[in-house]
Amino acid sequence: MRRLFSCGSKWTSVAEGATDVHFEPQENNLRIRYRVDGILIAIPLPDNLARFQDAIISRLKIMARLNISERRLPQDGRINFRDGKNVLDIRVSTIPTIYAESVSLRLLNQRKEAYNMDRIGMNAEEQAAVRKVLDYPHGIILVTGPTGSGKSTTLNAFLQAINSPDIRIVTIEDPIEYEVPGANQVQTRAEIGLTFAGALRSTLRQDPDVIMVGEIRDLETAEISIRASLTGHLVFSTLHTNDAPGAITRLVDMGVEPFLVASAVELVIAQRLVRRLCPDCAKTVPVDPKKLLPALDALGMDESFLKGVTSLKEACGCRKCRNTGYRGRVGVFEIFHPKPLHDLIVGRVSNRELTEKAIEQGMRPLAKAGWLKVAAGLTTIDELIRNLSSNE
Repeated sequence: MRRLFSCGSKWTSVAEGATDVHFEPQENNLRIRYRVDGILIAIPLPDNLARFQDAIISRLKIMARLNISERRLPQDGRINFRDGKNVLDIRVSTIPTIYAESVSLRLLNQRKEAYNMDRIGMNAEEQAAVRKVLDYPHGIILVTGPTGSGKSTTLNAFLQAINSPDIRIVTIEDPIEYEVPGANQVQTRAEIGLTFAGALRSTLRQDPDVIMVGEIRDLETAEISIRASLTGHLVFSTLHTNDAPGAITRLVDMGVEPFLVASAVELVIAQRLVRRLCPDCAKTVPVDPKKLLPALDALGMDESFLKGVTSLKEACGCRKCRNTGYRGRVGVFEIFHPKPLHDLIVGRVSNRELTEKAIEQGMRPLAKAGWLKVAAGLTTIDELIRNLSSNE
């Protein structure tokens, strides 16, 4: 079992940079897959491994302190794993399937270095827009996107940017993914009543300057966050929406009064993570407008975006990138300033109208921000379409 995680084996979750490991019983075999850079990769295994699947699953449940005799109900647990310098907090989830229990492991490296804004992929213009708001004494900054889009990583990059001895930072997270030196980090535990809302309410009595709330999941958390921002605190949090203006309508749909949303929210950032081209094997090819136009059309763009672009890079594949052509990921960001559209927000306009007005005010949509990454040779148009086309 140790070889699944330790760095001494060819196929290891840590060495491959996996975020998840899935044990999936099939009719005649046990399939194990890693999620690397957002893509599932099947691991080559011996044919007779199916004989040991019950023992493997039982061993995982024992390590996670789960009830090994209970196979009919889902269970959740955690494993603390240490291998040299790597300290993993492994979140374990089991569900019953028709063949046996399926086990999923979420790998959280407790000593993983927190990213800064350069490393997450923000360009100079985007960083300038964010840093301006980070200097505000109060307000709410929201990061939105689907699960696995790097929202928590971005918030931690913001904390890194403002962290100093004269600022008191309190974070409320589930789970705590990065250690922030000097910050007071709280892990929620719903089973004993320590929820986001409850922890946030107590945090306000701790004299914080900056509060990071892992996620706004309900009306109570949303209202307390807004109240905190309006009473002199800078609040960071996340929401699950497809685009940045959608965060405004989501808060209103939760039941927050529009005038409070318009007054409190200073910045909304929607983001996606696209796979970064492998620097060792990517090759430069000349632009072929006939081939690119259908792809641009799928992203809501036209031929004008090809102006001045004579070549692009494409994926090839080598041993270092597991023959995928990609290694690592880079962020694509849509930055929305709600304050200029205060009256529209108070008037409860639709998300479509809010988005159109935001673009008129200078907001760069995700697709156009992603195209800049393609033109810069960081990723490919196919990878951009894979992540964005369903949301445009």
